[in-house]
Amino acid sequence: MATKVFTDQMNRKVEVQFPPQRIVSVVPSQTELLFDLGLHERVIAITKFCIHPNDWFKNKIRVGGTKTLHLDRIRELKPDLIIANKEENTQAEIELLAQEFPVWISDIQHLQQAIEMIRSIGEICNCSIEAEKIIAEITARFGILKPTCPPKSALYLIWQEPYMSVSADTFIHDMMSRSGFKNFAANSSTRYPEVSEELIRAMQPDVILLSSEPFPFSAKHQVEIQAQFPNAKVVLVDGESFSWYGSRLIPAARYFQELLLEIA
Repeated sequence: MATKVFTDQMNRKVEVQFPPQRIVSVVPSQTELLFDLGLHERVIAITKFCIHPNDWFKNKIRVGGTKTLHLDRIRELKPDLIIANKEENTQAEIELLAQEFPVWISDIQHLQQAIEMIRSIGEICNCSIEAEKIIAEITARFGILKPTCPPKSALYLIWQEPYMSVSADTFIHDMMSRSGFKNFAANSSTRYPEVSEELIRAMQPDVILLSSEPFPFSAKHQVEIQAQFPNAKVVLVDGESFSWYGSRLIPAARYFQELLLEIA
């Protein structure tokens, strides 16, 4: 089997036996992408957070969590490609694995980088035709997404106690912008800033979006937060649509359009 050299989104050169036959995916949204690319037998292991597709979640070998990988288990599997992500995975763990195995790392803050990731994984896994079909569908669906006009100011919450949001340096921010939301916390100096009740009251966002992940906001939280901030419209939202940057983007654009109708 020949080797090829690919460049990942960290601008690292990664030499891979081509095409790779023993792939370990340690990022949930990229695991789902590998499934939709048709790599059913070639993906040999995933993390405990790779919940889609359900068949893989139930039957594939698991190698720990995204930030707590079981390195010895991965070594036993002898992968010929590990697909990781700068933010989702722990730098120290990925650097250790990269000393022994080919590790391709994505780095994604906006839609175009997600498309580049899908194209690159299609190339490295020898399934470019399938990747381009996914890209074409994502591009078409986002092309007809009609954002709110004028934009609504929105606070996107990913955590409670303390409340935490997202800055402009996140993929979630890009999805918000494309949907017509003006991100309440866009200019924060940290990527996932804490926001106080006092600040929320002072800034008075039009909408408060309660994400389903990583904190599982529920209808109970929606009622409580609506009572705290009666001038805002408080809505539960699907965190996967806002933060998963693989093939989940195909249904995401339609989800955003339906969400905008709900909020209008």
